Amino acid sequence: MKFKSILTFAFVLTAFLVKAQDPNEKGNLEHYYNERLHFGFTLGVNKANFLIQPVQHFERFDSLKSVQTAPQTGFNLGIVSDLRLSKYITLRFVPNLSFAERDLAYEFEGRDTIVRTKKIESTFINFPIDLKLRSKRVKNFGAYVLAGGAYSLDLASKRNIVNTSNINDQIVKLKRDDFSYEMGAGSEFYFQYFKFAIEAKLSIGVRNMLVKDNTIFSNSIDVLNSKMLLFSITFEG
Repeated sequence: MKFKSILTFAFVLTAFLVKAQDPNEKGNLEHYYNERLHFGFTLGVNKANFLIQPVQHFERFDSLKSVQTAPQTGFNLGIVSDLRLSKYITLRFVPNLSFAERDLAYEFEGRDTIVRTKKIESTFINFPIDLKLRSKRVKNFGAYVLAGGAYSLDLASKRNIVNTSNINDQIVKLKRDDFSYEMGAGSEFYFQYFKFAIEAKLSIGVRNMLVKDNTIFSNSIDVLNSKMLLFSITFEG
């Protein structure tokens, strides 16, 4: 809900600024909107998570009562390429390296309640392509919204590892490749020699990432989609 509120606010702010002053109004980098290409780099903090769909007839797992996911904090770093399509629309390509972690908590009931937590660590190479709609500038300030898709490659995928019979050593295996759609919003600040931006972006995976290998940890889940909320800062020349 917080992200939806941020996105709604950004849309309203962008609509307001589009009717505001001319982008060539005197300020820092006053011809920025007329330039064809821009490059830069980005640093970010992510919250990686899953969207879980349990199997039907979950009750057949006598001792397993629930499966829950817990997001963990990671970080991103990447390179920005921004191509001007029109005055207010750009095509944005931001290949980045993402370090992420998610926890899956399985609650078992017996004489005592036992929670077995399976940590899933990933190192993603992401290739997102987004369309960016930017507002007119108000002196050295602007806002924007963006939407697009991405391909992700998990360099730390353990999809080919053979699980042991020891339940304590078993892991939840994920596929290596994923595709996602994403949307976001941000604010831009123009300085004398560079542009600084703050951005929030939500990515939702469209592929079922779970590798079924006949363990209780994979058999109890039908669909497992990736989800990531990313807060980043960007510097562009």
